[in-house]
Amino acid sequence: MLWNKRALGAALATVAVALAVGTGVAAQAGAEERAGAEQQAGPAAVRAVDGIQLVTLPNANVPNFQRRTVLCPSGKRALGGGAEARGNDATLVGSFPTDDGRGWIGLGRQGASSSVGISVFVICANA
Repeated sequence: MLWNKRALGAALATVAVALAVGTGVAAQAGAEERAGAEQQAGPAAVRAVDGIQLVTLPNANVPNFQRRTVLCPSGKRALGGGAEARGNDATLVGSFPTDDGRGWIGLGRQGASSSVGISVFVICANA
């Protein structure tokens, strides 16, 4: 039986997945298959993110456990974000989106002090 390259590749992928059942390799192979299917489907299947913007709230000392919030510009929503606690023994206590999805919150504490340095950032895109 003669095999063309595409059929041979598909057969080898099937064998590799069958051998990898029960391991993380099977999950990775599935993700690669889905990525290949998206590529074959064309640009209409991939949704672009428009107007990405990083907004930062620079480091400032605030009382321990005080929330610092950074918001996206009007018309944009938060895709993700983060925060950093600064100080000798600073601990980041929380880093999470605002309830309305328009920004990001960060808070922390410092054991040897009543204040902590907190910086926060949010990744925004058009809603």
